[in-house]
Amino acid sequence: MEIRVFETKADMARAAAERAGRAIADAIARDGRAHIIAATGASQFEFLEALTSMPGIEWPKTVFFHLDEYVGLPEAHPASFRRYLKERILARVEPAAFHFIEGDAPDPVAEARRVGEELERRPIDIAFVGIGENGHLAFDDPPADFETQEPYRVVRLDEACRKQQMGEGWFATLGAVPARAISMSIAQILKSREILCIVPDERKARAVHECLDLEVSPLHPASALRRHARATVYLDRASASLLESQGGPQG
Repeated sequence: MEIRVFETKADMARAAAERAGRAIADAIARDGRAHIIAATGASQFEFLEALTSMPGIEWPKTVFFHLDEYVGLPEAHPASFRRYLKERILARVEPAAFHFIEGDAPDPVAEARRVGEELERRPIDIAFVGIGENGHLAFDDPPADFETQEPYRVVRLDEACRKQQMGEGWFATLGAVPARAISMSIAQILKSREILCIVPDERKARAVHECLDLEVSPLHPASALRRHARATVYLDRASASLLESQGGPQG
């Protein structure tokens, strides 16, 4: 796994977008299509803005998959990840397809099975992910399940995760944050050919340290990325502030 540290969030986002653009182009050149997993959350704002603004990407030859979604939340809700992805990707570019998780489907377990079957039909070329304040990867909170081979699962969100969602302004109160989500499993994320993990901001510094400096453990879910041969973590100076070895800022 490679760790890249940049002086600012904007520099980090541009560098990650440039790498993502090259990976998309490589997949299209190889297979005629690029299959992509898209993350959400405040950490992805600048990255997605930079990526969707890049010239030359053949968006009609891309297919997107949704990383996670709250159970029971309608798309119209401001915190809906379907809404987020439609506003920040579909409103700006036109992929061939976007496979969303319907979090308010009547049967969440059946919905997890449905999107999982769709996902398993083709290999994923590149996954965009982040790291939660509690170290989660997707909505796999600690202690995470590193072993399950289910593509998606219904998971219960811990209090730290739910507090993060409230702290980012998605919900007015902790009680309003859903207690469950449909989340891609860690094993499924690791099946991606390449992973870009975009993690800005000082509030993520402790999780970055625990996941990248301490042992690979379900107690630090995103530490699983260290088992992937082509994972790159993009940090700004603030999120890298507690790393044991930061290195110099990169351009």
